[in-house]
Amino acid sequence: MISKQDLTNWIEEYLKDTDYELITLNISAGNDILVEVDRLTGVDVDFCAELNRFLVEKLDAVDPDYSLEVGSVSLTDPFKTKMQYEKNLGHDVEVLVSTEGQSIKYKGQLVSVDEETFSVDCVEKVAVEGKKRKETQIVTHTWRYDEPKYVKYDLKF
Repeated sequence: MISKQDLTNWIEEYLKDTDYELITLNISAGNDILVEVDRLTGVDVDFCAELNRFLVEKLDAVDPDYSLEVGSVSLTDPFKTKMQYEKNLGHDVEVLVSTEGQSIKYKGQLVSVDEETFSVDCVEKVAVEGKKRKETQIVTHTWRYDEPKYVKYDLKF
């Protein structure tokens, strides 16, 4: 059986002098290995192929019975690291938040990212004092990274 810690160490060793970041590492009971990397400027398929060859050398020496997939994070996957938030600054995102037992979905533009929080500008209908009808306004919502159930790129066609 392949150790997740060994794999993590090998990947981190390979990535240490690059601007790539390990996002996902999954190993199934049947030794199916999924490695997902990302970086601010996008993932190069040639880099993934090189990382794949590097890992194949290491894995063959330990356990030749495995399946390996190395690639980039899907556009529809939830964000897992702060770097992914930074990468998507200025883009539309979808945020699912659970409050008081109900889930609320927000859609808007990711406008700021700092060490502890991120902010999204959403277009919402807001009640304005002295007016009968709600008006459309931009409302900025700020959350800690651990608050939403998920945050992901809002893919539009």
